[in-house]
Parts: sequence; C-alpha cells; structure tokens
Amino acid sequence: MRNERTVRHGVQLAGRGSLSNAAGRYEAHGVAYEDDGWDLPEEEQLLRTHVTFENARKLITYNRSPDLPFDRSINPYRGCEHGCVYCFARPTHAWLGMSPGLDFETRLIARPNAAEVLERELRRAKYKPAVIAIGTNTDPYQPIEKQHKIMRDCLQVLNAFSHPVAIVTKGTLIERDIDILEDMAARKLTAVGVSVTTLDADLSRKMEPRAPAPKRRLMIIRRLAEAGIPVRIMTSPMVPGLTDHEMEEILTLGKEAGAVAASWIMLRLPLEVSGLFREWVERHYPNKANKIMSFLRDMHGGREYSAQWGKRMRGEGPYADLVARRFERITHQLELRRHMIPLDCDQFAPPMAQGAQMNLEF
Repeated sequence: MRNERTVRHGVQLAGRGSLSNAAGRYEAHGVAYEDDGWDLPEEEQLLRTHVTFENARKLITYNRSPDLPFDRSINPYRGCEHGCVYCFARPTHAWLGMSPGLDFETRLIARPNAAEVLERELRRAKYKPAVIAIGTNTDPYQPIEKQHKIMRDCLQVLNAFSHPVAIVTKGTLIERDIDILEDMAARKLTAVGVSVTTLDADLSRKMEPRAPAPKRRLMIIRRLAEAGIPVRIMTSPMVPGLTDHEMEEILTLGKEAGAVAASWIMLRLPLEVSGLFREWVERHYPNKANKIMSFLRDMHGGREYSAQWGKRMRGEGPYADLVARRFERITHQLELRRHMIPLDCDQFAPPMAQGAQMNLEF
C-alpha cells in the first residue's frame, strides 16, 4: 500500500495553501509532518522554501489543445511558492517524484539557463514565430524570481528578437519589468493577464497564501495600464458557492484600474488537486463544503472534474450557463473585450549572435 504524506490533523503550516503532502501518483513512499510535542508558536511552524536548479535542455513546450488560445509556452520555474490550493498545475510535480501538495509550493526548481536555451531555440532555421505564453502553468513572477531573475532574462531575449509574448501572473514583480514590457507593448509585442480570484483578503490569504492581496493585484493592473501595457482582468478560477458572487465587482474594479479585456475560468480539480482542495474547503469552510463540491459534480457529469475538451474550462449545465451569462452581461456593460488585441508576429527578427561576422554586400 502506498504511504501518504500528511500533515497532522489540526496543524496549519504558516503561509502554505495545502494542508497535506499526499504522495504523488507515481510514488511508493512518502513523508509525514508530525507534531513533535514542543508546542511551538504558530510563526515557528514553518516549512521553508527549498530551491534546486535544473539546466533545461529545451524550453518551448508545444500543445495542440483546442481550449487554449496559444500553441506554445515556457516555464522558468517548476512549482510555485504562491501556494494557491486550487492550482491545476500541482499534478506536474508528481512527474518529478514529489507531492502535488506541500512539495509543489515548497520544493521549487529554477531553470537558470532558460534564457540561453530560449535564444538557441528562437535561432533555429525552421522556427516560425507565434505568441509564446508564460505563466499558464506556474507563475513566472512568484517570490523566488526576485533573486533569480530568470523571467527578466527571458523577456530581454524576447524583446531583442521582437517576439510576441503573453504573460499571466499574480505577482507584483512584474512591475520591475515595466521598462521592458512598455517597449514591447508599444510595438504590439506583449499583453498581460492579471488573475484576481476574490476581493476578500481573508479568503485570499487562506486560499492563495503567498500571492499578493487582492487590492495589490488591482494596483498591478493600474500600473501596467498607465505604462501603456494592455491588461486583461482574469476572474480565475471562479469557485462555485465561494467566490462566484464576486464576478461583477471584480470585473468592475478591474475595468476601473485600466483593464481592456476580461476572461473567466471555472475551478478545475484535475488528479490530485481534487483531494487537496476538498481537504482545504472542509477545513476552512465546512458549512459550504458540500455545496461547493456538489456544484462541481453537477458541472462535470457527477465527477469533481472532467478533462473533456470544450468543457473542462467552464463545465456544463444550468449553473455553468448562468455564470457564463453573467460574464457576458457585465463585460458588455463595461465594454471589456473578450479577447486581447492580436500581437504582431511579423516583426520577429533574430539579432546578430554575439561574435558573428556581418554579411557584406557590394
């Protein structure tokens, strides 16, 4: 029988979203975090972030999903310190022999040669430019980016190549890179999506403990918009029975902050995320847990999640249809676009490689 990684019942690790460290689906064994009897104060019950390094052999990942508006993406980091309990990327840690639970938000992998590999891939003779998405799996502006600056290095490469990039983030560190992004935005080479899940600071602290507070994310939108960078307000994910009633207010405040477009995605619970989220909601919102999980099952044919294309992002049925209609109505009223202005792929031009000899024409 596979051992389970668990936090002792009743122990809340400070600043972490997951309540447990259940072994990934490929593991035979795990570890358990247990009370040692010393009764330490809460601030000392810390599980610190551990960062290791991986030299990437390739960086650009391609997909053929009809649900996604892009066919390629890059990830400077594996795992995410923001600790969002609902994160659909958590199961990717199982491929690394780690838990999608606490390991995902505490045992991170940085890819320090990412910019070098990206440049090499963009220089390939057969490469055809299309928008590269960053932040669709793990957040490139999570806290460790402050030290490692891998995302900034990648942005500098994309800017030098005049290559379009779409970024999704919750992180305030994106403001550090406004100098690059405003230059790219002026050439229609970048757009940013900022995710605001709830306006309730207490709920946000429990659900996404190391992500910026909701008001701070609205400030990110404002600062990017003031620099001329097109921003999309993303009400993602909508948690049925918990955050869904906030949709209109989130979008209204996003518009006021300067967003020009909007999107929404229903809560998704693939693989191990289902158990992690169920455990979390039963702990923090026991009176709402049954209602929330019932909504999800109603939208996915009796299961808590279905990966079926065309349905996995929104679900189906009366409740999903109601949320979709509310989104259509409020975005029409606010004059928020459903899609960002297309980015320009025609400017793509690899710069001369360092040490290369110029071609002379006579």
